[in-house]
Amino acid sequence: MRLNVFVGGPYLVSLWVDLTNVWPLKSCFLKSASHRSLFPRSQVVELQPVKMPLELYLDLFSQPCRSVYIFAKKNNIPFDFKQTSLMLGDQHGEEFGKINMMRKVPAMRDGEFCLSESIAMMMYMVEKFKTPDHWYPADLQKRARVNEYLAWQHGGIRMHGSKMFWITVMVPKIMGKEVPQDKRDDAVEDLNGSLKMIEEKFLQDKPFIAGDQISLADLVAIVEIFQPLAAGVDVFEGRPKLSAWKDRVRQKIGPELFDEAHKGVMGAMEVVKTLDSSKLQGFKPRIQKMFF
Repeated sequence: MRLNVFVGGPYLVSLWVDLTNVWPLKSCFLKSASHRSLFPRSQVVELQPVKMPLELYLDLFSQPCRSVYIFAKKNNIPFDFKQTSLMLGDQHGEEFGKINMMRKVPAMRDGEFCLSESIAMMMYMVEKFKTPDHWYPADLQKRARVNEYLAWQHGGIRMHGSKMFWITVMVPKIMGKEVPQDKRDDAVEDLNGSLKMIEEKFLQDKPFIAGDQISLADLVAIVEIFQPLAAGVDVFEGRPKLSAWKDRVRQKIGPELFDEAHKGVMGAMEVVKTLDSSKLQGFKPRIQKMFF
């Protein structure tokens, strides 16, 4: 008979017990007489590491969080989803500070190892879980194309997509007034420039950014482009190439998973209306600096 007994930490005791020939043994790691185990007289007790799932601290309103969530789910990577609401300030809690001292999501814990930054986290999963090559190709030039987009996107589209979301959804709720028209016009111009760059520089006439197959570059791009879309800005209108690419990415990810990951943010305008604006005042200094 085989018994598996957890003894704390990442280990379990694996016992093969002959019920006709057992004797009680007080284990060195069991402290009281009430915690006794039956060990076989002639068998060896083996300590085996237990594979614990990743812990992913995510808020799916966040673009990088959605990319990490989709990547892990698509590749059947086991993880515990630790919901971390940025709007409610969960990132400022004491326990979260132990996971990521920068107090940003996404964040990851793998045993005693903690990691921040979505790109680093997905590359970690690529290596640890040996995901299909197309996500981060071994081919030198294809990988370089992926790296090129990942290096550009932080400053190339991240801020511009997020800014439209804040202008349309968050600022009126928190500040009680609209962003000045000139600031709105500048934000639209910046976003249009970024979308044009994705079409003409990174996508060109290819099905996906790195070539014929979806990669991390496409995943990171699509979640960013959907942020202004969630704010009512139709970024695909008048852009048939970008729209067709979006459809291909959604199909490769899987429509059900894609829509699940974006369900929250696509309903953000209604969700924000229900929030208590007094609990969002911590965002005021940042908004004042960016828009007024």
